[in-house]
Amino acid sequence: MTAVVADARPERAARPVLLTVDDDPSVSRAVARDLRRRYGADYRIMRADSGEEALQAIRDVVLRGEQVAAILADYRMPRMNGVDFLEQAMDLVPQARRALVTAYADTTAAIQAINVVDVDHYLLKPWEPPEEKFYPVVDELLAAWQREGKEPEHNIKILGHPWSAASYEIRDFLARNMVSYRWYNVGDPEGARLLAAIGAEESHAPVVITAEGQPLVQPSLLEVANAVGLSTTPQGEFYDVVIIGGGPAGLGAAVYAASEGLKTVVVERAAAGGQAGQSSRIDNYLGFPDGVTGGQLTERARLQAQHFGAELLAARTVVGLEARGPARQVWFDDGSSVLTHAVVLATGVSYRQLDAKGADELVGRGVYYGSSATQRESCAGDHVIIVGGANSAGQAAVFFSRYAAKVTMAVRGNSLQKSMSSYLIEQIASIPNIEVRLNTTVQSCSGDDRLQCVTFVDHSGGQEVIDAGHLFVFIGAAPLTDWLPESVVRDSSGFVVTGPDLTLGGKPPASWDLERNPYLLESSIPGVFVAGDVRAQSVKRVASAVGEGALAVTLVHRYLAEQ
Repeated sequence: MTAVVADARPERAARPVLLTVDDDPSVSRAVARDLRRRYGADYRIMRADSGEEALQAIRDVVLRGEQVAAILADYRMPRMNGVDFLEQAMDLVPQARRALVTAYADTTAAIQAINVVDVDHYLLKPWEPPEEKFYPVVDELLAAWQREGKEPEHNIKILGHPWSAASYEIRDFLARNMVSYRWYNVGDPEGARLLAAIGAEESHAPVVITAEGQPLVQPSLLEVANAVGLSTTPQGEFYDVVIIGGGPAGLGAAVYAASEGLKTVVVERAAAGGQAGQSSRIDNYLGFPDGVTGGQLTERARLQAQHFGAELLAARTVVGLEARGPARQVWFDDGSSVLTHAVVLATGVSYRQLDAKGADELVGRGVYYGSSATQRESCAGDHVIIVGGANSAGQAAVFFSRYAAKVTMAVRGNSLQKSMSSYLIEQIASIPNIEVRLNTTVQSCSGDDRLQCVTFVDHSGGQEVIDAGHLFVFIGAAPLTDWLPESVVRDSSGFVVTGPDLTLGGKPPASWDLERNPYLLESSIPGVFVAGDVRAQSVKRVASAVGEGALAVTLVHRYLAEQ
């Protein structure tokens, strides 16, 4: 007799499942009761007495074509503990949200284990009253599933080649902007049928078919953004503050500026989050003891900024900045512009180009800059190369180790300790399919239609050719400041100099026309502030970027009070 128990009421079609797993029957019943009381109208509540029985229940649910919205698993269970169970459940229902239920004494072990299975939350029992300690967590799990994990209605279709750089760019852009789509390989019958239906050929790919059925042949990202309903056009002509860049610093500035009544617009050339938004996991951000993905963190920040009234423009590139008396004019690449009292530069940095023969030709066809969740399925059973030795590279190695047969980290230096957090080094050492090769660089990348092999060179000059289908680059940081006018002072690496560093010679630069000296985060143009990685001497961490974004808004207020 199975120990899996479901709602006894008549089954309603398409009700997603909430599954709880606990070997203590009394606790299991209590959890199911609390869940049913709050969520029973919209979700089917199931409970199991062991991890093995719960896995079989999940298989049955999947076979019936149903969805699992969230799983709550007890940490201490015989034969298979909660972490081992959730690790296996991930393979069956990767989109389900996951929570680990633990006693206070097990908290440390649970937090350490959470990194293995990407758990969304952990719950301490007992949780009386549930209205304060239980339901808010489950509410957040279900909201995240509705937003990110629920099988979407794929109104947007992309027809393309699997190893096309242009196809990859569109898929990555939509994924990072949380726009669901369905992908069709034009080499497969269904993809070919859709191409024929719109009168196109394989050479026309990529093609985006909108929700209204309109085909866009080889569209730009701006065209795609407009077609799927992303905001790309400013609603006003004059703003209190224009924030250039939608990474942690830009979003931090947007939240504080908009919440304090400033008319605010954020301009982002790709998607909110920047490099941080592509991070597979951030474990050392304040307030998230069990870690958070970059996408989850930045999506919450984006929603928060919009809640306070900030505009967010996607797929827009800023190409110019001018002082127009007391106003500042920001120019876009299509020739349009907006005026503003103040500007916050939060453009962040980009990964430096890989100096390896053949790498440029294979970008989007096996070679990628930064992490890309859209490639995780194609990495299954493959050999993945990670180039770099800092936290972003380590987080990507851990992420792809769940899908790839092997992950090799190519690290130029002779130690990870110089550039990577200790918790991440320990985590990498505990994962058997991650290999770290120190004193190693990539000499060349080769392949016909896609990446097929990589040549490593060590510091002694020894070479080795490695078969690999995916290579992700996380090396160095190049500031995105080439578009700025010469009057904006930058250091030798292109980072923007601010505050006291502008007056080290005793006087501000010639572009400074005020009697006072620049504020802490102010550039050499009054009213243009700088936050995050693009600022010279900044601390390259997500938390510090958010803090600088908030501080920049405080200085904007001080600047506006002078006008």
